[in-house]
Amino acid sequence: METSSNPSVFLLTVNGQIEGANFPDYDSLYCKYCYVYGHDWAPTTGLEEGITQITSKSTQSHRLIWNFPLEITFKSTNPSGWPQLVVSVYGPDVFGNDVVRGYGATHIPFTPGQHTRTIPMFVPEPTWRLQKFTGWLLGRRPEYTDPKVVAQGEGREVTRVRSQGFVTVSFHIMTKDMKKMGYDTGPSSPSAIQSEAQSYAK
Repeated sequence: METSSNPSVFLLTVNGQIEGANFPDYDSLYCKYCYVYGHDWAPTTGLEEGITQITSKSTQSHRLIWNFPLEITFKSTNPSGWPQLVVSVYGPDVFGNDVVRGYGATHIPFTPGQHTRTIPMFVPEPTWRLQKFTGWLLGRRPEYTDPKVVAQGEGREVTRVRSQGFVTVSFHIMTKDMKKMGYDTGPSSPSAIQSEAQSYAK
């Protein structure tokens, strides 16, 4: 009884799906996802990473549709290091090699309820023109060895990138015991809550 009245952790439950993407210049793409979170956070149920099926554009639409489910629950003692979803999109180049078509990240929404996020994607660019040519010739585009660097920002300032495409993700967020621990995530002023949580997440 004492534990329920004075909880030591709060829970963040994430359900949703990676709905699809818009990459005008590319087709037959798939998406990988993972989460990045702070030291005080730990997943309790669900999958921390996954990969969608390959999908192609229909004749009626230029969008790529995955509708790939997301389901995970985290526990934490404070909002610092609030989880982020990292997505990486891959597809074949002219030689049939799988190459990255975009990286992107978004914070998991801070307030309970339904949310939709459109994530702008980018790719690293070669530093020199010769690298660009040999990369194209050999079918090797610049890639991050660990996509999680997209959410961490460390070392990103020295990387040249190019914007390319968008990924759409829908979330249904539930929290438990946040208010009992002194964190108000009620919908009364979501903009204030979001700006406060973003400052925690930095």
